[in-house]
Amino acid sequence: MRLFVKKSGFFEMFEKVSENVQKGAALLVQLMQDLEHMDIITKEIQDVEKDGDIMTHDIIKRLNKTSLPFIDKKDLYDLASRLDDVIDRIWASADRFCLFSLKETTKEAVSMAMDILKTTEVIHLAVKMLKEKKYSIVQEYCVEINRLENKIDLTFRNALAKLFDESKDAIYIIKWKEIYEHLEEASDRCEDVANVLETIIIKYG
Repeated sequence: MRLFVKKSGFFEMFEKVSENVQKGAALLVQLMQDLEHMDIITKEIQDVEKDGDIMTHDIIKRLNKTSLPFIDKKDLYDLASRLDDVIDRIWASADRFCLFSLKETTKEAVSMAMDILKTTEVIHLAVKMLKEKKYSIVQEYCVEINRLENKIDLTFRNALAKLFDESKDAIYIIKWKEIYEHLEEASDRCEDVANVLETIIIKYG
């Protein structure tokens, strides 16, 4: 990884991307707790998603122009892409919430959003530790990401069970099922980031 450390600020770029993902997750929690300003917060999340696209494009563009003979560029492409996937799913969750004009949230949705935020915070820390070459700490963070993904998955299952058990409104069920699925997918994409990080530290640690 020594060559990677010296090359053109890739670590700093990945840190900015992970920080941007964390920002989107924080806004998602805010959205779930402040429906009065739904439109404004949703627009802010969309802006964060667009910023993420630009950052990801810049990383890929620089990778295409940079020689990294001792690093598999695919690992770095994968890390950039998986981080972008997380903010995409966060935006999808917010977009559906606003599109469906929901008047209230659920404790399960808030719980999932808050755990997604916790996961993105851990991802950001892991990316920073990657820069410091503290691979054992990165591994610990990956374990925590997986733990949070399992927790969100359980909340997702319970939320669906409650939704189908308590609601008789088919449209309401369809709307919330889609939102829960987007939230769960955001968590899955976080786990994908952890998988890429683990691949990197195994190869180059």
